[in-house]
Amino acid sequence: MGEMILTKTRIHGGKWEGVLKAPAADEQPRLAVWHLEAALPGVELASIPDRPGRWRVSVPIPADLLSDGVQSFVIRDEGSGDTLGHFTIVTGVPLEDDIRAEVDLLRAELDLLKKAFRRHVVQTAG
Repeated sequence: MGEMILTKTRIHGGKWEGVLKAPAADEQPRLAVWHLEAALPGVELASIPDRPGRWRVSVPIPADLLSDGVQSFVIRDEGSGDTLGHFTIVTGVPLEDDIRAEVDLLRAELDLLKKAFRRHVVQTAG
């Protein structure tokens, strides 16, 4: 049995849309979309005429899940539990300040590691 392949086509009208290629052409796959630790309701699959084993996937994105920051959604095969894909939505004020702060923090940590490594090399060489 082959594996399922999920391809995003777009996000439009509050829905994530994609195409799923499934190895069992006549059996409708069972998908679950998770946000944090909750499954989203309303995931729809529809077979694509003249394309056996291909399914249109539509995932409504509940407005109450959208807030400032980054929201990640994971799409899984319910049968195997395998992750087939994910999508992320960034809303609110651009995260530029957050990213700059993270980069500054990473630079400071890297400087500490470099100093500790140099001190270690000097101590073990001597």
